[in-house]
Amino acid sequence: MSDVVTTITSSANPDVAAAAAQFLSQVVIDSQALVINGKQAHWHVRGANFIAVHELFDEIVERAEDYADTAAERVVALGLPLDARIGAVAANTTLPELPAGFQPAEVMIGSLVNQIDALLVGVNKAIKELGAIDAASQDVAIQIARSLEKDRWFLFAHISAV
Repeated sequence: MSDVVTTITSSANPDVAAAAAQFLSQVVIDSQALVINGKQAHWHVRGANFIAVHELFDEIVERAEDYADTAAERVVALGLPLDARIGAVAANTTLPELPAGFQPAEVMIGSLVNQIDALLVGVNKAIKELGAIDAASQDVAIQIARSLEKDRWFLFAHISAV
């Protein structure tokens, strides 16, 4: 076990920084999990509309990388470290398991919708709690939620009956 050195490098109130980091760190973890799972889905999706879904998954992965980066940089800007190494992501994500192996597009799309829904739970909690703590951190969460909701809509449109 290593010691984590925390040196406050920000003018932010340490209590505010710690509270904001509590919510944004989980957003980072779950966004990183979405990146990994989105790539897994991208490689293993099958079906008649393969290319459109394959490319959409790549776009979602790119945006999820941005979500993780934006939230992580906010935590670091507040002067705190975070742990988003692969082991930490695997141990701490709240996202559900993705089916293994090749799957029909409908299954993979539904699975990614479930992943986004789980991520949105944490993002929406961050929005709610950060409103009273740190407006700039809340803005980060709002930006992520807005984009995730659009990604979810694009995915759901592929499997919706109406």
